[in-house]
Amino acid sequence: MYPDNRRVALVAVLGGFLLGFVDFVWIKFMPWWPLADLGNSSAVWAVAAFFFGYWVRTGWLRAAAGAAAGLVIAGPAYYVAAALIQGDNWSRLWSPTSLLWMAFGVLAGVVFGIGGVWARGSGWRQTIGTALPGAVCFTEAALEAARIGDPSYGSEPIPHVVVRAVLGVLVIVLAGRTTRNRLLSLATALPLALLGLGAFLARSNGASRTPLATSGPATP
Repeated sequence: MYPDNRRVALVAVLGGFLLGFVDFVWIKFMPWWPLADLGNSSAVWAVAAFFFGYWVRTGWLRAAAGAAAGLVIAGPAYYVAAALIQGDNWSRLWSPTSLLWMAFGVLAGVVFGIGGVWARGSGWRQTIGTALPGAVCFTEAALEAARIGDPSYGSEPIPHVVVRAVLGVLVIVLAGRTTRNRLLSLATALPLALLGLGAFLARSNGASRTPLATSGPATP
């Protein structure tokens, strides 16, 4: 049975809050930084929106709205966790950084929520929908790879690249319906990642959530 609108709304609200709250906990307490840094990854939030749409299965409008709402809620939920666990100022909930992340949440929720519904379909939509979450992970892997050789990062970006690339392949494998669909989607994800690279570079001046977890793992 497809989830009804009431269940979609409930999961969007609760799931969004848990995503943001657990995200902060993950960054702060995960001991190995390349994994902990996934909590500071826009790609991971996009993947969450994708799997929300994948769960909704039908109705691109409600998948997009639910995924966008969930990511918008996740932003302030992150700062709630920071205030409760780390004693940060509650004003961060409505700071420009929080508002910026909520704005990106709307965009990512719409694109990847619809992508999740498409991945349940057939034809070219299924291929592109399944490729989207892998592509955004590959884009972040490329951004991390660009840091290799930078003396301010040393060799640290290498495990970050590997973690994101593996995650990109894994989500395509999990979301793909058939072996053929997985292979086509993996091939499609690579050029999509190149397109996404431009968008990620455009937001490179945006705020990062990582510095909040100051007593957690060392920031890169």
